[in-house]
Amino acid sequence: MKRFIQKYFLFFIIIIAFITIFICTTIGVADISVSQTIQILFHKITGIGNIEGVKDSTISIIWNLRFPRVLLALLVGGSLSMCGVSYQGIFKNSMADPFLLGVSSGAALGASIGIILGLNNSFLRVDMISILAFIFAMLTLVVVYNISRVGKKVPVSTLLLSGIALSQFLSAMNSILMIFSDQMSRIIYWTMGSFNGKSWEDMMLIFPYAIIGFIILYILHRQMDIMLLGEDTASQLGVNTDRLKLIVLVVTTFVTAATVSVTGIIGFVGLVIPHIVRIFVGPKHKKMYPYSFMLGGVFLIFCDTIARSLMKQEIPVGVITSIFGGPFFVYLLKKRKRGGI
Repeated sequence: MKRFIQKYFLFFIIIIAFITIFICTTIGVADISVSQTIQILFHKITGIGNIEGVKDSTISIIWNLRFPRVLLALLVGGSLSMCGVSYQGIFKNSMADPFLLGVSSGAALGASIGIILGLNNSFLRVDMISILAFIFAMLTLVVVYNISRVGKKVPVSTLLLSGIALSQFLSAMNSILMIFSDQMSRIIYWTMGSFNGKSWEDMMLIFPYAIIGFIILYILHRQMDIMLLGEDTASQLGVNTDRLKLIVLVVTTFVTAATVSVTGIIGFVGLVIPHIVRIFVGPKHKKMYPYSFMLGGVFLIFCDTIARSLMKQEIPVGVITSIFGGPFFVYLLKKRKRGGI
């Protein structure tokens, strides 16, 4: 049975992804029938058929609000998952996730500064808060990498410690800003992550980062597999480990910074999903990347649908991912302790 699942796992996930996208686009506070959703999406995507009998408000809800939001959740969930796979491979640490080196803390600080300064304007259709979050996230990696570098080498242990230390420092700075600001509630809501109010523009902003990042990381899958044997062994087998670490860190940071700057901090996706995929398909990155991308996207679509449909007031999606991800990760750890995985 497990061999059958391994063979057709990606096929199953793709089918589930299509079904999830359709169902979650239909579900919402506004009561829209399944047939109307099919009619609108089919016409908008293919140009076939007509939607003259459908209300303009219904078309707008499906095409301009729900559908781009669902696609954005797919891209963000997939991006965080594939970055989690990369971090766990590079650091050979099952607890590693895309926020390990303080990227999320840097983004949160940048966003907080933008919120406090009241920067509501935009540049090239991207709001300044998102731009500041992206810049601070990238600066965080630059600082962590330079602190960790010893000559031309970047020891993994030093990189981890530098990331944790800088993350704590940036979180403390962010806390100070919140204490002395009247925008505390808005900052806290941003750090919890949300897709509220996101549109096609936000989806298209994330799209190139997600796709280009996936292609680059997938090309490196053989070297990532060799890295699992240890840096010394990988070096003996011809892998330039320091260059590989730099490429992976830069690519994953760009992708993570882009997603965080648009949606805020959404935890547990990049930590839990790679573990689930690894149970079914093993540790090879050739399978880990596409499977994790699809499953992470489906998981986040599911969580976001709950976040916007469970109550009249929308819940930050980061809260929902933590509710599901936390207990499940504890379960995985306990199962591993017993030798189950």
